[in-house]
Amino acid sequence: MFNSLSDRLTDTFRNLKRKGSLSETDVNKTVRDIRMALLDADVALPVVKQFTGSVRERALGAEVSKALNPGQQVVKIVNEELVSILGGATRRLNLAKNPPTVIMLAGLQGSGKTTLAGKLGYWLKDQGHAPLLVAADLQRPNAVTQLEVVGERAGVSVFAPERGNVFGHDAALESGEGTRSFGDPIDVAIDGVAHARDKGFDVVIIDTAGRLAVDVDLMRQAHDIRMETNADEVLFVIDAMIGQAAVDTAKAFSDGVGITGSVLTKLDGDARGGAALSVATVTGEPILFASTGEGVKDFETFHPDRMASRILDMGDVLTLIEQAEKAFDQSQQREMARKFLSEEDFTFTDFLEQMQAIKKMGSLKQMLGMMPGMQQMRAQLDALDDKEFDRVEAMVRSMTPFERSHPKQINGSRRARIAKGSGVSPSEVNQLLERFGQAQKMMRQMRKGGGGMPGMPAMPGMPGMGGGSAKGKGKQQRKKGKSGNPAKRAEQERLASQKAQEARGNALGSAFGMPGGAEEPSEQDLSNLKLPAGFDKFLKDGDK
Repeated sequence: MFNSLSDRLTDTFRNLKRKGSLSETDVNKTVRDIRMALLDADVALPVVKQFTGSVRERALGAEVSKALNPGQQVVKIVNEELVSILGGATRRLNLAKNPPTVIMLAGLQGSGKTTLAGKLGYWLKDQGHAPLLVAADLQRPNAVTQLEVVGERAGVSVFAPERGNVFGHDAALESGEGTRSFGDPIDVAIDGVAHARDKGFDVVIIDTAGRLAVDVDLMRQAHDIRMETNADEVLFVIDAMIGQAAVDTAKAFSDGVGITGSVLTKLDGDARGGAALSVATVTGEPILFASTGEGVKDFETFHPDRMASRILDMGDVLTLIEQAEKAFDQSQQREMARKFLSEEDFTFTDFLEQMQAIKKMGSLKQMLGMMPGMQQMRAQLDALDDKEFDRVEAMVRSMTPFERSHPKQINGSRRARIAKGSGVSPSEVNQLLERFGQAQKMMRQMRKGGGGMPGMPAMPGMPGMGGGSAKGKGKQQRKKGKSGNPAKRAEQERLASQKAQEARGNALGSAFGMPGGAEEPSEQDLSNLKLPAGFDKFLKDGDK
């Protein structure tokens, strides 16, 4: 969603960071470019004025003029101001001291409230809670049925005493009254809370009715439901793709109903994303969650600092780590670390296990997009097809246990059998085996160079995604001894360290089938900024 904004800001900072000093003219030009980037991203004008005003004031102050690297200091200021307009610190759900906690969802029709109710229920269930979905949207046709389907997929109970509005004249006339009675949403909400208290549910999620536009009846109904159920949280569900209209609607709900926070939906879309950068500042209430896809698991806590890092192409390593910790089994990590330290070869069996864990983490494109500097490789990311995982998995599963552990023993007839069993061509099997051999070789290089991360070895790339061949390379050069000259010896050590880092970068690129490995992001990688808090602890834990 923020690709366009990220590209504009990255271009703005590229030349800025090369300068040893900044004049007022440089600062004004930078602020002007930032203003145009935000306006093009459909950010609300008051938010743009507040943001650029703060950036300009700080950029002309002492913290930049006295900095060793003024350009990087301006990037740091922009990052901090982005965090500020996105809400500042991460805000968690306020859970009631005496259950059940009542969470009311409000918003316009089509914003994704019903689907989000299931995602939120699934997320709460994963956190150890017992949620209950309450179908209080009796106006939209078949909204109750939709919530029941969503609840079933999420594995969450649904309270639906009324059927609400349904499609078809016959259904509307079943009662013989000539008209259809929708029921009272306020009574349904009240009864839902009472049902949750009686049955031991500790969280109630109320799905309320929306309208195509803000109106008095909608506001009155939403306000009454909040007051009668004494809701602990009133979350405004906002479609991140509708731009300025979303901001105006959020302000109307904030004034008319009294929201306590917002939830962004459709963040996986290709809209400009201005609503996400505006809603927290306009309403004065934080963003709590974000929906990043259509699946029930595509739902995450909103972290303003991490979102700002994504926009500035500094990555989101902490979220990536959290997803990996959930997906990778602890015993599996220990076994991989043992193999790494004991210099055992990485096998197709290990690869299959890791592939299954990575699929649990979600989209490979999204994961790679969380890595710093990856916005510059967007063409390669866009060309990456997640379905290639299925093709590779089919080839590996067509191998016998012996072949998975001894890939060098796979001859021509075995390759033909594997290709036939997985529905691919023999050339694709050859390509997979070649890449796998490269990955094993890089693993050995990483061990010799002391690099790598135990438990996270390189993986062979996806077929059809490029990558060099191991054939045709000359003989390995003979290793030179260390020079007796201290200056030459220091230079030799520096070059050796640089080559080891390049080898690890190429190993990472080959792991995901990218040609030549991940390119060095040069001046755009913000390499002199500190690692995210907690990342150093993760690295230390991996060595245990």
